[in-house]
Amino acid sequence: MFEVLHFEYFQRALVAAALVGLVCPAIGVFLVLRRLSLIGDGLGHISFAGVAFGWLVGVYPLLSAALFAVAGAVGLEVLRTRRKEYADLVLAVLFYAGIALGVVFISASRTAGTNVTGFLFGSIITVSRDDLVLVGLLSLVVVLAVIVFFRPLTVIAFDEDLAQASGVPVRRLNLGLAVLTALTVVVGIRVVGVLLVAALMAVPVAAALQIARSFRATVVAAVVFGEISTVGGLLASYYLDIAPGGTIVVLAVLLFIGSIAGRRGYRRIALASSREAPVKGAPPAAPRRCPEALRSSRSRSCGAPRSSPTSRGPAPGRPGRSRRPRRPSRAGRRSRGCSGTQATR
Repeated sequence: MFEVLHFEYFQRALVAAALVGLVCPAIGVFLVLRRLSLIGDGLGHISFAGVAFGWLVGVYPLLSAALFAVAGAVGLEVLRTRRKEYADLVLAVLFYAGIALGVVFISASRTAGTNVTGFLFGSIITVSRDDLVLVGLLSLVVVLAVIVFFRPLTVIAFDEDLAQASGVPVRRLNLGLAVLTALTVVVGIRVVGVLLVAALMAVPVAAALQIARSFRATVVAAVVFGEISTVGGLLASYYLDIAPGGTIVVLAVLLFIGSIAGRRGYRRIALASSREAPVKGAPPAAPRRCPEALRSSRSRSCGAPRSSPTSRGPAPGRPGRSRRPRRPSRAGRRSRGCSGTQATR
């Protein structure tokens, strides 16, 4: 079944898929928490223009794509910090500008049409040694940067104002995160293509958020889902003879749906077990009576004679002592005296 692992081209594809499954979710966690999931899409289209420009001028496509993506990330971050109210508009402009430049560069080149298609939809089987070396170096840079700046990036992801008040260099870290996102997009181009690279930065993270209970657990779960999606999708695409890029993203989406279903099932099981299990320290519940016993007890209580209030015995605590009649009030005495005098008169 795994005889395909003996082929050199598939070994390179497998290593590239594993690197993409590691890097994309690691950066995507910080983007998803900051609600910047679509920034990968915009940078992907800018890198598409870089790929087309590289084929036009005869430069290595991934290198030109990296230059275009980094330049677009820096420009996007500068405009986003200066005009926060127009952040989504800036992203849309970047999105369409990348597509337009790519189309212009493709139309200006006579041989670029057939070569750029692999970068649009991914061509992991045709990954060369040069591609693998560049992907490995970029992945190493991204992973080391995430490990070194993990704590400040976490603080910024949850509360940017708090991080700025705490003395964290927010602007520099935001700019660095944008550059790392651009490099991550370039890493994923050869595996899933420009049009689907942003999916690997968002879908595994969304699946991890359904089951994880802490931020570190979310990062670990997102990386695990990313590896399962890339490696499993690559193997499935080979045996099913379908496109690898689309298969990888479809598998990631299926994992996301499965995580939602698993979370709901776990909640139902936990709720049912909490209802059945007794609470610690709570008093024991009273034994339940059957309906026949309840009916017999009610019939006995109804048939027994009730004691009248006049047939009470002496008050408790005062045996043999009768109650004294109440004295009339002064108003009553006066009224009685007045009525007696009027009668005598």
